[in-house]
Amino acid sequence: MKGTVKGSVVIFCILIAVHSFEAIVLRMDETFFGENFINKVFGILILWLVLRILQWKWNDIGFARSDIVKNIVCGIALSAVVFIPAYTVEFFILRSRGETVRLGFFTAGFSLTGGTTDHSGIGFVLMCVFFNIINVIMEEGTFRGLLYKIVGTNHSVRYAVLFQALLFGIWHIVTPLHNLIDGELDMTGFIGLSIGYIILAGIMGIKWAMLYRMTGSIYMGMADHFCNNCIATNLLHMTTGSGTDELMIVRVMTAQLLSFALVTIYRTRWKQAHKQAV
Repeated sequence: MKGTVKGSVVIFCILIAVHSFEAIVLRMDETFFGENFINKVFGILILWLVLRILQWKWNDIGFARSDIVKNIVCGIALSAVVFIPAYTVEFFILRSRGETVRLGFFTAGFSLTGGTTDHSGIGFVLMCVFFNIINVIMEEGTFRGLLYKIVGTNHSVRYAVLFQALLFGIWHIVTPLHNLIDGELDMTGFIGLSIGYIILAGIMGIKWAMLYRMTGSIYMGMADHFCNNCIATNLLHMTTGSGTDELMIVRVMTAQLLSFALVTIYRTRWKQAHKQAV
């Protein structure tokens, strides 16, 4: 297969164009739904179309049928292991400021500038869970699945992992771009947050690619991705008298850096064990 990088970039550009249009023009996250989900549904349709064109099956990009439950449980466990200390760190930082802190369970969209709309009804919670499932199917299927597989056909594993991680980081620039256009960020803030997003999301992309490499399935990374977005970002919040989730970025960075370290250590031992077995 020739032109894998160019082809992957074309697919990515189509997807991020729809993502940007929805976030900046349609703004579905500001509607009753509270989520930009159209680009995720579109992304799943693109996945299906490209798989048909390439004559690949879903199993070929990581949707493996074996050990689905085991991989999902392991992904949830990984999130629990890192987010418990992450919430603890956030709690003590807030308490050190003299704040009264409590955990709140309700739906709220993530905002870089702190503006959120809170909903506690069961319908909103179920809708949040549903949209996050669609999100992880599309993002894991696209980045760790399709793009990784396409580029990996004629490039090294390391190149394919870093390539999809870079695109995954760029994918998240749409959020600060939205805030820049709305005047909630200046250009300096936009550049700083964009670089931060590329680095943090890129690290997460590398981590989930490592999980895929070790398990042969994207379900473990998908479960961890789901918990990061749905639970730690959308549903389980730290509230104080001055606001909600003021230090969410600290929580997410603490959890993801710890998670990356744990997966990297395990990956190193896994590779050594497989070399000895050979």
